[in-house]
Amino acid sequence: MALAHISQLNHALKEWAIAVDTLAAGKTIMLLRKGGIREVGFQLKHQSVWLYPTYEHQKSHLLKPEYASTVVSVESGWHPKKVTITCCAEITDVLATRDRHQIAALQPYHIWNRGMISDRLNWKPQQPLIVLLLKVFRLTQPQIIPYNDAYGGCKSWIDLVESISTERLIPVMEDSEYSQKAQEIKDIIQS
Repeated sequence: MALAHISQLNHALKEWAIAVDTLAAGKTIMLLRKGGIREVGFQLKHQSVWLYPTYEHQKSHLLKPEYASTVVSVESGWHPKKVTITCCAEITDVLATRDRHQIAALQPYHIWNRGMISDRLNWKPQQPLIVLLLKVFRLTQPQIIPYNDAYGGCKSWIDLVESISTERLIPVMEDSEYSQKAQEIKDIIQS
């Protein structure tokens, strides 16, 4: 694990707050990405990252029913004044697919509903849908940080103003369970 060799980390991957909560609870190990509006496709910049919860564009009607009811909005509609960092992740695999049959087979492994999947496939259709597999670790004590204007906008990657210690992280799931779920997803993409 690369995180074992890092005592402080400031790189963060922005993701909908509901997705971060789902990863932190061990309900999924997968994110689907195409990159932010300002990005030319999704590119892996960092393997070890904090999961930075965002509220921009997060809409309950784009999620499966079991996740839609748990979407929380913030006063500004875009970002809170303070952000709670609860977990970090090792991105273990980055897979790409355009195959609609593979994407349909991935439905049990993520939080998006079929309409959102269709929207993602139709947006920048020349770019593949990127499947990220994340081994997630929770902080024993969540870190509350102030929002910074540098964190805003439609981009995947940010650097936190101050690094956060990676000491005392707790894995969300056992290695064997993670490996099994990751292999199931990889088998779908590689079929």
